[in-house]
Parts: sequence; C-alpha cells; structure tokens
Amino acid sequence: MEQWAGGRRMKRNLQPFNLKPSNPPFTIHRSAFLRFATFWRSNRPPSPMESTTLRTTPLHAVHVALGAKMMPFAGFDMPVQYSGIMDEHHAVRQAAGLFDVSHMGEVFVRGPQAFEFVQRLVTNDAAKLYDGKAMYTVMCREDGGAVDDLLVYRIAEGEYMLVINASNIEKDLAHIRAQHEASGFDCSIEDASDSTALLALQGPKAFDIIAEVTDLPVAGIAFYHFIQPEPGAFLGCQRAILSYTGYTGEKGLEIYCEPKKAEEVWNDLMAAGKRHGLKPAGLGARDTLRLEAGYCLYGHELDESINPLEAGLGWVTKPDAADFVGVEAVRAMKAAGIPRKLIGFVINERGIARQGCPISDADGNEIGEVTSGTQSPVLGKAVGLGFVPNNPDYTTPGSPIYMKVRNRTLEATITKPPFHKAG
Repeated sequence: MEQWAGGRRMKRNLQPFNLKPSNPPFTIHRSAFLRFATFWRSNRPPSPMESTTLRTTPLHAVHVALGAKMMPFAGFDMPVQYSGIMDEHHAVRQAAGLFDVSHMGEVFVRGPQAFEFVQRLVTNDAAKLYDGKAMYTVMCREDGGAVDDLLVYRIAEGEYMLVINASNIEKDLAHIRAQHEASGFDCSIEDASDSTALLALQGPKAFDIIAEVTDLPVAGIAFYHFIQPEPGAFLGCQRAILSYTGYTGEKGLEIYCEPKKAEEVWNDLMAAGKRHGLKPAGLGARDTLRLEAGYCLYGHELDESINPLEAGLGWVTKPDAADFVGVEAVRAMKAAGIPRKLIGFVINERGIARQGCPISDADGNEIGEVTSGTQSPVLGKAVGLGFVPNNPDYTTPGSPIYMKVRNRTLEATITKPPFHKAG
C-alpha cells in the first residue's frame, strides 16, 4: 500500500540540515536514475487510468518550481525525485520528508448499513473500528485474489473513508460498486478522489514540525488513529484529516485537505521544517523506504493472483470475524496450508535482484521469484522480497538463498524485515 501534518511561527535564523548518510555514502548518478526510471516504468502496477494526457495533482506547479524529475505514474505526472533518491531517503530516516500523494484515491461509504457493507468488503474486522480509528486491510475477489490493499477510516457511525491505491482507482471503484449492488446494503458510495489532496509528512522529526504550525493536539495521535479539526482550525482548511499510519517505517502524519489549500499547507510545512532538516521527497524515495521497511506494494507483493495469506497479511485477514468477499477461498487455503510465502532477503555481494529475478536453492533449482528489490541506503546492501515455497528450508531467517541476476548467481540471506532495523 502506498500510503501517506496548523499558526505560523516561522521567522527564524534557519540553518540547513547537515545530512550525514550512513556508511558507505551513496550518491545517485544519472545512470542509476535512468535504471530506476526504466524499472519504475516497466514494473509499476498497470493502470486503466493512464492515457496520453497525464493528470496532475494540486501540487504540480510546486514540484516543477522545485526542479523535481517528473514521471508518469498511474496516469499522473508525479515527482520521482528532487535532490536525489538517496538524499531524500536519508532525510526521512534521519529528519523528515514531505511527499505529495494526492494521486491516491478516497472513497466514502455512508448510510445506515455502511458498517455491514465495509465488513463484507474487506478482510480485516471493521467491528474493531471506532470514530478516529483506522485500519489496514485488503479487498479480495471471490477466489481470494487481492483486488487491492487499502486503509479504512471510521469517520463517524455510518461513515467510512477508504483510501485506495492510485493505480487501482477505477478497478477498485468498479469492484466496490459491484459488491454494493450485489449486497443490497443501505449505504452510498462516493468517489472523493478528485476533491481530496493528500500530503505525507514522514520521519522522526515529523511531529516536531507539525508543532511549529498548529496548536492542535497532534502529538497525542496514536498509531492508526486520526483527528478531524473543526473547519478552519488547521491552516485554514475547511476539511482536514490528520492521521498517523505511514508507508516508510518512520513516524509521521498524513494530511487530507481540499485541493485549493494543498499548496499553502505544503509551503507552511516546508518553511516550518527547514530548521529540522525537512526535504521534499518523491516517489523514488517512497519506494526505497517502503521496501526497506518490508511493506507490500500492489503489483509486486500483491495482485489478483495472490492470496493475502501468501503475502504475510494474515494479521489483517480475519476469516473468523466476518463473511467477507473471498472468505471461503481464504479459509480453504488456511486449512490446506499456505503453499508459498513472502520472504525478505539481504544480498551478501554486489548486485541487485529486481522484480522477476528467479530465486534458487543451493543446488541451483529455481524455487521462486523476486517481487521487489533495491539498494538499501541504510544497510549499504541490496535487499528485496520474493515468493518461495512455504518450506522451512526456504523461509527460515538466517538461511542462505540465491538470486539469479543475468549471468550471475548472488548469495543472499533470508532476513525478516524491516531491513533497516535488522541486526
């Protein structure tokens, strides 16, 4: 899941943040960026939204003014990097980064039977939600394949917000509406994607930066909780939600607001965060951060051929809590035994195993496939995720495993994410 902080006390003698990357130091060269760009174009989830005319977020002019490298993603012209993927990655790990993720989709479910419909729609237990609480979950097909992974926010009794992946908005909406029609539950479905901007402030300094711009009690927002300020209370936004979920493995907040306020919110946060080392961050760093943290990305670790149990998402898949779409397939797999497992690995030599690279055992037998791979800026080594048979020989942390990269075989060690905290 791709995922995703008001006062203005900002006139200070601000000093630039002296970012010190971990050893060995990294710089991203043009050739490395081009390799990433090729990989990004060829491996991002396919989207029916994409066309010859790219859409833009409310912050597009800001990205262009900052000199960001822009690239098509999910039908949008999106910033991949500003100062460099590695630099932005380290900023988020050590201080903070600000992301524009306004391309994500927001869908509201409202009505007397909104709870019943959400409980039917997703794999996690919506009965555990209360006002101000959010959860991570999955939508499945009847055969158990993942339609998408998403967040569900309980706004109020009878009102929920679903946050879905940008590349899946049209597909997800079709699925949601088809399930709504089939269920007959008394609720409405509203696509609010175009009327919602979304910023993600991520990093250990995120809450300090928020404190510079608002007196709202943001420090008290617990993990997977959110607040809804009164109209105008957060930087003049008439509609705002501030939540603490995240997709980087760091503390941080997501800021939902009306599109016309997005640029003001961005600028105020960047000004307040300058002395804390805040940097704008693009989708390139967002991907390396999520992979370093071991998070799934739809189109890689999840798709319609993958059951959430195989992707290690049993913790958000509750077949005993409700009869959600696909529950029988999930129950059957759980009873028969999960055939394959998503593992993490760290490569012990130079080289990166990208999506699609074969995974083999010590005898050279092909046993699985890499779903995501990158260079971990924190470890200084390549890391990745991939599917292998659910056999202790291939899934036990510390065990060796092998990646076939072009004409080379790279030795790796099975490692449980998050990688940046391993060891």
